[in-house]
Amino acid sequence: MNPRYPVFVPSRGRADLARRLSSTAGRLMHDGVPFRMVIEPQEVDAYAEVVGEDRLVVLPFRDRGTSTPARNFIRDLAESEGAARHWQLDDNIKEFRRLYRGRRIICHSGLALRVCEDFTDRYSNVAISGLNYQMFVPDHEPVPFRKNTHVYSCTLVNHAWPGRWRLDYNEDTDLCLQALVGGWCTLSLNVFMANKERTMTNRGGNTESLYNAERGATDTDGRFRMAEVLRRAWPGLVEVRRRFDRFQHVVDWKRFETPLILADGVDLATLPEIDEYGMTLRAVKDVRSPTLRRMVEEWSA
Repeated sequence: MNPRYPVFVPSRGRADLARRLSSTAGRLMHDGVPFRMVIEPQEVDAYAEVVGEDRLVVLPFRDRGTSTPARNFIRDLAESEGAARHWQLDDNIKEFRRLYRGRRIICHSGLALRVCEDFTDRYSNVAISGLNYQMFVPDHEPVPFRKNTHVYSCTLVNHAWPGRWRLDYNEDTDLCLQALVGGWCTLSLNVFMANKERTMTNRGGNTESLYNAERGATDTDGRFRMAEVLRRAWPGLVEVRRRFDRFQHVVDWKRFETPLILADGVDLATLPEIDEYGMTLRAVKDVRSPTLRRMVEEWSA
């Protein structure tokens, strides 16, 4: 099962990353999920060799130093094609996982996106939704999703909401704040999640131009600048603090309390209590964990 809305993966200077199974392009191709990779014109040959020319969308500009113009271009393209929503996935997602009985288990990427779409479409006032980062979802996460919070790197955007990417830094956080301050909702799924590499761990993208950091650097003046730009855009909503030995922006997401509104014709009482979407649990290699072996056996029983 694959997503119904178009999937775009903006990328720059990372054709070699796309060769890996542990990348967004590699995982989507492995799972047979339709997508288009959005690149700059000087990199057509490098990316075509990896993902095929038919999967490429070539931007009409280059070297902007930030992903914001590309992200707005993608939205305009998806809208012009008649899509009601579209996906934007960062290019460094290693895999997609499902939280099942306290375990974060690798799952089919297309199915993970489709579940998020179906859940989102139940409501009329969700501007942005997506899959939470695996690093933010503990094994025993108590809720399947969180409302009115940040959605990063694996984002489903509603075209009925007029928001645009604006900032050079933290453009995803700014986008969510635009939605929430405007009275819309956001949804971040925990039951499915994206296992994404940490920012600044790969060259390419905007690592050097924006963050002023060598590979692996985390405590830099770029970190402060990116947090400070967001604070200036949202005074009173965003603070800059030192956390985990680096500068970070801090948002009090709990202040946003807009309720979800069911879409016309949706009756939650008619939905199945559990819908596995045709998923099965199977071992793809020897399983050493007794708990996981028992889970596989119980599923098959």
